[in-house]
Amino acid sequence: MKLPIYLDHNATTPVDPRVLENMLPYFTDLFGNAASIDHEHGNIAQQAVYKARQQVASTINADENEIIFTSGATESDNLAIIGAAEANINKGNHIITCVTEHKAVLDTCSYLETKGWKLTYLPVDQYGLVSPDDIRRAITPVTALISLMFANNEIGVIAPIGEIGRIAREHDVLFHTDATQAAGYVSIDVEKMNIDLLSLSGHKVYGPKGIGALYVRNRRPRVKIIEQMHGGGHERGMRSGTLNVPGIVGLGKALEICKLERDVEKERLSTLRDMLWEGLCQNIHKVELNGHPTKRLPHNLSISILGIESRSLLIQIKNYLSISMGSACTTSKVEPSHVICSLGMGEQRAYSSLRFGLGRYNNKDEILYTVSLLSKAIKKIERASP
Repeated sequence: MKLPIYLDHNATTPVDPRVLENMLPYFTDLFGNAASIDHEHGNIAQQAVYKARQQVASTINADENEIIFTSGATESDNLAIIGAAEANINKGNHIITCVTEHKAVLDTCSYLETKGWKLTYLPVDQYGLVSPDDIRRAITPVTALISLMFANNEIGVIAPIGEIGRIAREHDVLFHTDATQAAGYVSIDVEKMNIDLLSLSGHKVYGPKGIGALYVRNRRPRVKIIEQMHGGGHERGMRSGTLNVPGIVGLGKALEICKLERDVEKERLSTLRDMLWEGLCQNIHKVELNGHPTKRLPHNLSISILGIESRSLLIQIKNYLSISMGSACTTSKVEPSHVICSLGMGEQRAYSSLRFGLGRYNNKDEILYTVSLLSKAIKKIERASP
């Protein structure tokens, strides 16, 4: 068994060897610029990008011309929210989101507030789920956009996206969802779910870092967004800049693999996750589940161990196990998770929280080792500070 065991796949995933194999030629022999269509090198690169668009689109039941490549989900979120807000200012200046969104969404919305947009931050219930009825009540005649994530990056709860999309469409409001965590594990259909804008990232689906995509609906209705990066007019004028061909190839292949293996991997990971949860409950006192018991990603487990400060525990096990207190975007700050706090259980619950993100290469032996390791570490902390 190789130590430390990696159980932080919600933060990032390793590149699948099959993905890397597809990417490598585009760093060396096939190095052309996809915009240089006057010669063979450029044409080969352009064809690779086109194939990747098809692969990404197929994952979410979209058309390839609706896929815009970006540097990652953070840029996709910014482009979707600011771009849609600016393009639809004539309709209104009101945006609806949720208190448990990723910082890429929350900080973007906060920026728009400084520019005069009105924001509604919906609360969540004890499981971290927003109520569709709250969304319906929050919509006003000047609501231009709803932005709610598909699955939460910390507690793994899956939102009722289809119902939310239906409400948005009934009120002629654009609907954006950050599907970064869900794309590799949940079936997504932008048509059936009435999704207008959708963010994706490569490094959460066993693809490379520094590449992402934004789905922008091009029909029924056609969605307009204002570009946030100006230059050569790449990506249908929505995102200028030389295309990252190796990264794009990697993202396409990664999502293709996820789609092909999703059902089998979902069952395998949920079995390992349940084994982990049951083992922790049997060996550790006062362990509580964060999030919904069933409406959740198959590979995510968020818990709180009451009376145990998570950071102290992580220091003890860091050479043996890689897990986190919450989002990798906020763990550099010694402050409680805004997601856990939003569940209404107090800051202490947040300070005692741990997130496990299981992945493609984890196995039963690693789960059993993790339970044993944590049990011993917690008993040591309890002896030192009864």
